[in-house]
Amino acid sequence: MGDEAVQLTNDDAASCKRFAVQQGYWSDPYIQYLIKAGDRKAPEINRGYYARTHGVKLLLEEFLRKTEMKCQVVSFGAGFDTLFWRLKDENLLPQCYVELDFRAVTSRKCYYIKSRRQLTDPILETCNGDKTKLVIEDATLHTPRYHIMPADLRDLEEVQSRLTQAGIDYNVPTVFIAECVLVYLSTQKSSDLLKMITESFNSAFFINYEQVNMTNKFGQVMLENLRGRHCQLLGVEACTSLDTQKERFTSVGWEGADAMDMMSVYHSLPPADVHRIERLEFLDELELLQQLFHHYCISWAYKDKDNLGLSSIGFH
Repeated sequence: MGDEAVQLTNDDAASCKRFAVQQGYWSDPYIQYLIKAGDRKAPEINRGYYARTHGVKLLLEEFLRKTEMKCQVVSFGAGFDTLFWRLKDENLLPQCYVELDFRAVTSRKCYYIKSRRQLTDPILETCNGDKTKLVIEDATLHTPRYHIMPADLRDLEEVQSRLTQAGIDYNVPTVFIAECVLVYLSTQKSSDLLKMITESFNSAFFINYEQVNMTNKFGQVMLENLRGRHCQLLGVEACTSLDTQKERFTSVGWEGADAMDMMSVYHSLPPADVHRIERLEFLDELELLQQLFHHYCISWAYKDKDNLGLSSIGFH
């Protein structure tokens, strides 16, 4: 598997998100400064990204509110994600926000941030306008609250070193986010990463968006399509079922885990907004959307040594 092929999945995801935003599925004034407008995307793709973006954010916001933002966020394989800026706009910024990704991705993101005031200015506002507190060098960005750094998630020493550089405190509740990231690591490597987190942090929460039900016919077609783009899903074993998604956490020491396919997540989102977005575009391939929703899921896990009530976070 080429790392370059995996890095290109970032551009695909960012391009899909930008198109969905243009169509009015959700508001994101920042994505346009990180990725050029691309080709038109099918309505089922737009709805899929809507469910993904809102599902992840719903769990994250629950964690942020439960900890009263006295917490840390670590985003693995963050790519061109704009969550930091959007949380700032909503007054939901944690004490520390860290993004780790391949150097080829973080260097481009840092370059775009440095050269576009629409991205730089909001970051400076979190430093009280003190330009000396924003340091962008090569593939890294550091402020007192926001850090973008290159790291290979297969290398635990490097990951831990980056978290230390960012000033991550293992005693502060921390939420980890991974969207279609763990599946590109071998099952052993992702297990090692998840084990390191639960052994190091007092209280932690993990939000994982990924494939599921990959052993059936539709799942096999998805695998073949990715292989055709030189993307090998080395960790696909954990994507067999919702149970295997939960077990990947509980088998390495997380207190509890849960998982829902995207069809269930979609039906758990605020009904008024779902009704609004369903009127944006005509969808004649409802069956295809349902198939896609049944082959992606959000799983989440917790370790709650501080008794914060993390086990109650979920889709209600």
